[in-house]
This record gives sequence, structure tokens and C-alpha cells, in this order.
Amino acid sequence: MKVHYDLQQLPQFRNAVITTGAFDGVHKGHQQIIDRMKSLASQVKGETIIITFHPHPRKVISSVPGEIKQLTNLNERIELLEKAGVDHLVVVKFNHRFSNMTAEQYVKDFLVTYFHPSTIIVGYDHRFGNGRIGNFELLAAYGKILGFNVEEINEQKVGDEIVSSTLIRNYIVDKNIQKANKLLGYPYFFEGYVVRGNQLGRTIGFPTANLHIDDEEKLIPSNGVYAVKVKGNCTNGTLLEGMMNIGVRPTVDGQKKVIEVNIFDFDQDIYEQNITVLVYEFIRGEQKFEGLDALKIQLKNDRLTASTILQQYP
Repeated sequence: MKVHYDLQQLPQFRNAVITTGAFDGVHKGHQQIIDRMKSLASQVKGETIIITFHPHPRKVISSVPGEIKQLTNLNERIELLEKAGVDHLVVVKFNHRFSNMTAEQYVKDFLVTYFHPSTIIVGYDHRFGNGRIGNFELLAAYGKILGFNVEEINEQKVGDEIVSSTLIRNYIVDKNIQKANKLLGYPYFFEGYVVRGNQLGRTIGFPTANLHIDDEEKLIPSNGVYAVKVKGNCTNGTLLEGMMNIGVRPTVDGQKKVIEVNIFDFDQDIYEQNITVLVYEFIRGEQKFEGLDALKIQLKNDRLTASTILQQYP
């Protein structure tokens, strides 16, 4: 997949089959759109182009931008879209000027001028242009005039639920990781930088990697204990089983929120390294115990629970 950041330097696309959107999470609904794009492109010997926006449009137009949390940052979206087999990703800088384009300007001066599409694929709820007045019907009308086809993809359902990034975010916040992962089509993940903690876990037989998250916009699961797997340079790309705690550690009178991962049967110095944590299931909420002995007993139970859970995910 080729990634483009400059509209003025785009190549001459061949029979472009395009779609636009934030594609946050590249979830099963997005994957349905991508599969249809690939099918249409193969019929006309064309190329698939996804146009995404950075920063996330909601961050620009929201009155409280700091509250916007994302399932995937730009680099993660690039990785997922490449795995999905997209030919080109065009990253467009989203700002107030872009958001103020009329629907007609968006179609004529943006989509047609830069991409000369053969077909434009849109989701069932796609809106565009200032005031979000543009929709499938308006785009199809322009297509007849300007010479491109338009196809609308119906909502993608898993069970009786319509897949959306918002629904997945809500499930993660509510600690319903299994449902979130089912809609994503893969385990929710985030990357952290290993920093030095107070090394209390090591003294009770549960050494942990304390993580610092650089990406302030990344959605981190709610406080509690989770069954996870970990990968990074330290694991040579292999997934290692573990458990993660997010919270303030009330048993030791913690004052700040921490993210700490106990990697099972692993004893390497991984300070100042990045690791990726894949989250599989929520185990329990944060608790305050009578002392370190009670905490140690609970951690042994948590490890057993996590190991049992992770056996379901070879």
C-alpha cells in the first residue's frame, strides 16, 4: 500500500475505486466496504483508494476536542489498512477550511479534481459538505453529470448490532472487551513505553512492565484487571500471555493511575522499550485488599483466570 500526504503530488490513478472516512478501528463494517472496493476494482482493472482525514474531524469541529478518544491512531490505521489489501491511502489534513466546503465543492473540487473516480463507495450513513447536507442521493446525482458511479454499502451487522466505531468505544469503556473485539474483528490493542515503577510487584512474585502511553488520543480501557497478550522486539514478534492492571493500586495507597502488565514466564529487562498489548477479556474490577499477602493470593487467582481465558485464543 502506498501512503500519500500531499494532494498536489498524487499519481494518476487508474480506474480509481474510492471511499472516504476516518476509518477509526478499521472494524468489520469498514472491512466490508474494503472488500467491495477490491471486488469492483478487480472488475475494471482499477485501484482502491481510501481517503482518510487527520486529525480526526470530530477533534476539529468538536467544542470539547480533548474528549475525543480514538480506537486507532494514524500509524495503526495505516498498518490495518495495509493488511486489508488497500492499494492507496491518502491522508488529508482536516481543518476548518476543509470542513466548510460545500457539498458541491467537495465533490467537484476535491473528489473529482484529485481522484477522477470510476466508482465512489459510501457507507449507509455517509454525509459530506458543510452542514452535512451531502448524502448518497446527492452524490449519485453528481455522478450522472460528472461521469462516475456511486454505490452505497448497507450497515454491517454482527448479530443484531450495527457495527460502528462509537459502539466499539462504548463497549471498551464499559469493559465489555469480548463484544468490542467481535465487532473489530481482532483484539483491541495499544502500544506503551516501558518505564520504571516502584518494583513492588517483583517483591511479591509478580514483576510488571509499567507503561507510559504517548498518544493522548488513544482510548485506554477502564480501570481493572484484564487478560492480555504482549508482543514487541523483546518477544521477537511472538505473542506472550499475561495480565494487565489499570488503576491507582489502592492496596498500596497509590496516588496516580498506572498501567502495568505482568507477562507470564518472562524475565527480561525491557525498560525503555515499546510493547504492544492486545486486550482479550476483562477479569475483575479494581479492589483494595487487607495487605500484600491478600493481594498476592488474588494475583495468583487472576493469573489462573487469565491463563484459562487465553487458552481460548491460540
